[in-house]
Amino acid sequence: MERVGKLATMAAIVVPRPASTVLTVRDGENGYEILMLRRSESSTFMGGAYVFPGGAVDEEDGTNGTAFGLTDEVASDRLSLESGGLAHYVAALRELFEEAGLLIACTAEGEVFRASEKRDLDRLAEQRGALNSGELRFVDMMRGEGLRVDLRGVAYLAHWITPEGLSRRFDTRFFVTMAPLGQLATHDAGETIADRWIRPTEALAAHARGELEIMFPTRRNLEVIAHFHEAREVVSYARSLGQITTVNPRRSVRDGVSVTLLPGDKGFDPDRD
Repeated sequence: MERVGKLATMAAIVVPRPASTVLTVRDGENGYEILMLRRSESSTFMGGAYVFPGGAVDEEDGTNGTAFGLTDEVASDRLSLESGGLAHYVAALRELFEEAGLLIACTAEGEVFRASEKRDLDRLAEQRGALNSGELRFVDMMRGEGLRVDLRGVAYLAHWITPEGLSRRFDTRFFVTMAPLGQLATHDAGETIADRWIRPTEALAAHARGELEIMFPTRRNLEVIAHFHEAREVVSYARSLGQITTVNPRRSVRDGVSVTLLPGDKGFDPDRD
């Protein structure tokens, strides 16, 4: 009976799905700002919360010829993977376009794509709609435009895994990049219902006041970068990091309230506390 119980428990554990998210930053009048999107209230995952653009990694994200400025070998080494690291980087920028309408791209020769005219923005909006409706694949859109995802300005910031015990779990890589010039960020009116450029300190203060719902991993990543003054400082900080330690929180209940615990917190390792 004991062995059966252990097997049943193992079967119930949900395997985390690989995912990527991107902290997109820009300079503002009173310091740098970060793009946050509010998820739909009807969403089964983090409904109503303010998040960074992101989502699950697709098989096509690692397609040859989709990216510029980074190889799978280098990307995988940076993410401590045997292979497939490039797909995580590409997924972050694909999700940025699908969820927020910002396309960070360049030509096959490395010339930066700039949506400087209204017809460019209109075409992007049309293609984004086709992507989100399932009528168009991102890889096909990029090939049709003669563009590649430009990864030269993308830096790896953090690695979080959703705690066990949840019905949906993600193995998420956090990246950071500067917002592209000349493009307007807008929510997709589906998965996300609001978009907001906000200083990290203001976002954290608004959460403390109960005005913004921000999940634990998002808050912790905001706290890490909140003290910087300029957008480029955030990217430079991420580039300066050595080996990224995976954050694998645990869930616990204290006084009837569910809490998230990190290594070092009391109760994280019951055998030692």
